[in-house]
Amino acid sequence: MDIILKYFPDLTEDQKNKFARLKPLYEEWNEKINVISRKDMEHFYERHVLHSLGIAKVMEFQPGTKVLDIGTGGGFPGIPLAILFPDCHFHLVDSIGKKITVVKEVAKALKLSNVEAQQTRAEDLVRKYDFIVSRAVTRFANFYPWVKGKFRKEDFNEFPNGIFLLKGGDVDEEMEERPVSYVTYHLDDYFKEEFFDTKKVVYVPWEGKR
Repeated sequence: MDIILKYFPDLTEDQKNKFARLKPLYEEWNEKINVISRKDMEHFYERHVLHSLGIAKVMEFQPGTKVLDIGTGGGFPGIPLAILFPDCHFHLVDSIGKKITVVKEVAKALKLSNVEAQQTRAEDLVRKYDFIVSRAVTRFANFYPWVKGKFRKEDFNEFPNGIFLLKGGDVDEEMEERPVSYVTYHLDDYFKEEFFDTKKVVYVPWEGKR
């Protein structure tokens, strides 16, 4: 938990409490439904929570922002971002029901009223969002068709509406499979732990939304 306070020192008491409760909640659920590898649970705050919050180091979502988390798995990056941005709405989706069960129960235990969890495929959604986030679900060439037509027209955040992806390794080869503009932010510019040496946030403005 200290690692979160190190990089986000201005949390409210309520936010500190919610972040502190995350690990025991996931440990409890992991015994029933394996959503995080045992090895990764030892580095839970670094590799899951702080990694998810890397998006918040790149951009701060304004109140009222609607965010879709595709392939959320056990709730990452959506749950940590929802704790950090309580005035934004987060829709977390995954095609695997048991993972969504965990997300729903964690959100309920923490009283995260700004989180909605749903078992569905991204391409079946009809709602529109300001931003779409995702963590290493699939290659961008596969991901790109899922999000067409899912962006709201009006921009009111610092960045134009678009996609924030958490990626590792060499992203250029992957991103250039589609004719899109993108910006890569290196997480080792924000976080000093070795885990982040190869981790990146890739922002893709949705130029086709208008």
